[in-house]
Amino acid sequence: MENLTYYIAALLMIIIGFFLIKRVVSCLLKSIITIVLIVILAALYYLYFR
Repeated sequence: MENLTYYIAALLMIIIGFFLIKRVVSCLLKSIITIVLIVILAALYYLYFR
């Protein structure tokens, strides 16, 4: 069940990230959003699979 929660959270992050990046025009904001999503996904990975 924990893996299912991880995959659902990762899928939501990818969908939300894609939607935000599609809507945002500035390269700087795209970079910041991408870095934040990578950090969140890395934290989830670390918490669930360490």
